[in-house]
Amino acid sequence: MTEKYKIYLSEDTKSRLINDAELFEFFRKDGTVNLNGFLKELIVNYFDQYRKDNDELLKDVINELTSVKSLKSKEASQLADKIIRTYINNKETASGKSTVITLTVSGESYNIIKIIENNLLQDSSMSGYIKDMFLSYLSIPRNKREEIIFKPTYEAINKAIAENKVLTFSSTNNRNKGTIHVEPYLIATSKEEQFSYLLCHGHNYNKDHSFRISRLRNVFVTSDTFTKDKKIEARLTDMGTRHPHSAASDIHAVVLMTDRGKDMYRMIVKNRPALSKSEGDKYHFDWPEMQLEDYFRRFGKEAIVIRPKSLKQKLVKYYGDAGETYGG
Repeated sequence: MTEKYKIYLSEDTKSRLINDAELFEFFRKDGTVNLNGFLKELIVNYFDQYRKDNDELLKDVINELTSVKSLKSKEASQLADKIIRTYINNKETASGKSTVITLTVSGESYNIIKIIENNLLQDSSMSGYIKDMFLSYLSIPRNKREEIIFKPTYEAINKAIAENKVLTFSSTNNRNKGTIHVEPYLIATSKEEQFSYLLCHGHNYNKDHSFRISRLRNVFVTSDTFTKDKKIEARLTDMGTRHPHSAASDIHAVVLMTDRGKDMYRMIVKNRPALSKSEGDKYHFDWPEMQLEDYFRRFGKEAIVIRPKSLKQKLVKYYGDAGETYGG
């Protein structure tokens, strides 16, 4: 069964939902954002948590209100529901112009919508209920939103980690390599990006890996087991603390920074390498080379790599190619 519903939102709320759909890579074959596909996953994976959290909040407010002797239990329940909905609605209406989206549901999302329609609306409309659910979702930190949208993936990974089982999957940025077999150790969150990563070790070859969880597809817990290696676990744990987005080994780099470069280093926080030490204008880093290259590509003449030679040559080539392209 398929059914369509009109959901009224503010422009800001719609924009933030589209942004999450882009960040979590919900795209159609033509490259456009698949907002409806994203919202269906949100409803399916967040409904139980939203209902539980909403019920607990309502219960807490009712308990506070019933402590006032003049209020009866039924009156307190009605007032609590009104307070919560008024608070949510005020946040929504204060955020700007309104818009409408068409939500097309089918399969599991259709079944959940019917549960809501038949049991939970009370004095609210379907549009109001779904809007409140979306606002509740958006109030959660991004890494926890990622965990909601990819709930089955997280559950499979956590099961494999707990049971020392080999995990298989494909990755959206690694399509040509087919199915990947790994020994999973832990999930870590990048503080700058607020994305979560699976830190693991190759099952058939001796190499550490980091995969962004929102890019994993067809995740499967196999019946094959492995024995966790304490050295690998310690290495991956350290990686999860410092730079979970990269499994590459650290190199030692020295970068000569201008005053402007120092300001840029303070301001550009996404995937920023940790500073090992500074000696005046010389900044020392112990970080993966690829991550250092990506980060300092944004600095131009404000940050000059002194060593290693390999990193310096990569940036010389990058800026040289750019100069030829723009000067051509």
